[in-house]
Amino acid sequence: MFRSSSRRAVLLAIPAVLATTAVAAGLFSRDLPSDLDLVLKKPTSAGLYIAAIAPDRQPVTVGRMNAWTVTLTDANGTPVNRAAIAIDGGMPKHGHGLPTAPAVTKSLGRGRFLIEGMKFNMPGWWEIDLAIDGPGGADTVTFNVVL
Repeated sequence: MFRSSSRRAVLLAIPAVLATTAVAAGLFSRDLPSDLDLVLKKPTSAGLYIAAIAPDRQPVTVGRMNAWTVTLTDANGTPVNRAAIAIDGGMPKHGHGLPTAPAVTKSLGRGRFLIEGMKFNMPGWWEIDLAIDGPGGADTVTFNVVL
C-alpha cells in the first residue's frame, strides 16, 4: 500500500512529467527545415499522377481519428477512378511512424478516395506517404503536414 506521502509525491510528479513532455515536443516541432514543402497538391515522384489531400475536418485534431480525401488525376488532369492507394507516414524528426493504419475505405468518384483511420498523436511535423498503383503505373508522393 502507498503511504500518503508516497501518493502525494507521485501526484506532484505527474504535472512535471507532462510539462517536460510538452516542452520536448515543442522543441522538436520548432526544428523544421526552412524549405519544408507544405503544399497539399502536387505531381507524384515520377509525374504519372497529380495527387491532392485534404482533411475532411478543420482543424486537424491531435489525438483524434481524422478522415482525409485524396484526389487523383493523371498528368493531363483526367480523374483516376480506379487505383490502389496505400498510406504510410510518420514524424521524420522523431523516427516513428503513424500510430494507426489508415486506409482507403471508399471511392467517392471523380478521382476522389476517402482515407479513414488517420491519427496524429502529437503536434509537429508529419509526413503522409501515398503509394499509388493506377492505370498509368505505380508511383509515390509524400506530403508534409505541420500540426
